Amino acid sequence: MSNNAPDIEYLGQWIGRTETRTDLIDAGKASAMAATLDLLSAPVEGDALPPLWHWIYSWSVSPASLIGPDGHPHRGGFLPPVTLPRRMWAGSRVIFRGTLPVGAIAERISLIKSVSVKQGKSGPLVFVTVAHEIAVGGEPVILEEHDIVYRDPPQAGDAPAAPKAAPTNAQWSQQIVPDPVLLFRYSALTFNGHRIHYDRSYVTEVEGYPGLIVHGPLIATLLIGLAARELPGREISSFMFRAVSPLFDIEPFNLHGRLEEDGRSVTLWAANARGELAIQAEASLA
Repeated sequence: MSNNAPDIEYLGQWIGRTETRTDLIDAGKASAMAATLDLLSAPVEGDALPPLWHWIYSWSVSPASLIGPDGHPHRGGFLPPVTLPRRMWAGSRVIFRGTLPVGAIAERISLIKSVSVKQGKSGPLVFVTVAHEIAVGGEPVILEEHDIVYRDPPQAGDAPAAPKAAPTNAQWSQQIVPDPVLLFRYSALTFNGHRIHYDRSYVTEVEGYPGLIVHGPLIATLLIGLAARELPGREISSFMFRAVSPLFDIEPFNLHGRLEEDGRSVTLWAANARGELAIQAEASLA
């Protein structure tokens, strides 16, 4: 367990803090992303960036001397200095107001929207929600809320969480065989130094997982890509996902989806090889 319980009053001082980053939506990164996802073609200058590919831009960068033992920057910069050791991307809610063209200059304004503490089975959980607005030429094109959760590692003797069965009524499915190269490439494209995605000795010996962890946003990108391929010509106006349990590079996993009866709602999910739910997602069509 951590030595200190989260000080919510202190952490709450970070609410309202902002950070602004400007980036070129360059075709080189888009081409590398297409290769990472094993796509046959990549968007070129002037094309709309595919949904959720904005996560490979507007990097948050820290000098090597300011990196913590897990590969993340030391706590206490823009994000609050939560002392709980494990950090994960718990989910996001994204609204697409317009297109993000390849070749454009985009400005991202980020805001610490909330910080809260909840009690989980293995101890306290700290949730930080960051709101992002991405604009081109002063016009917002993407609005996002990103949830980060911090927690203690499980203790010896703790019972593992009971797995949740994934739905079985998919209209579309796709198997993904993850490997260290895929995870390394996505980490590089997002400038994500978190060692759980590429350092096998660290993730198994220090964090106690059975294999490298597949990035939650990578799975979300694969899910929205499945919907886009199955529904050509339909515009996705919003997307949300929530992480339920981790997926690892030691076995294949499956993407699933279906179009609901209203013709505008898409239900998506990812499941491990045993049919246990890993990511739950929804998309809305314009």
